[in-house]
Amino acid sequence: MSSIKVFDKPMCCSTGVCGPQVDPVLPRFAADLDWLRSQGVSVERFNLAQQPEAFIQNAEVQKLLSSAGTDCLPLIFLDDALVSQADYPSRTLLTKWTRLAPVMSPLPMLNAGGCCGTTGCC
Repeated sequence: MSSIKVFDKPMCCSTGVCGPQVDPVLPRFAADLDWLRSQGVSVERFNLAQQPEAFIQNAEVQKLLSSAGTDCLPLIFLDDALVSQADYPSRTLLTKWTRLAPVMSPLPMLNAGGCCGTTGCC
């Protein structure tokens, strides 16, 4: 099974979904990573503010940070190969990279009694 490593910009917490102004991409991406884990993909996420040693230990990350600064973050690695930088990929792209089955969302179904069933709450 595939492995994903994410090297994030410095954030106040591991997912970046705290604070007064949350980037709407961050909760989506966190949910996508949780979904990948549920599919058996190994996922590791490193925050520059909280885990700087992970950035130091990876030579490719060090090189990109030296040349582009934190503007290159986030860096996404698939099986230790860089596949994305400076952007959070969509679930569709993550699915393609990891060769998982496409995600299909079921359409909501009406109850036999109408949109609210037999409760008459509509």
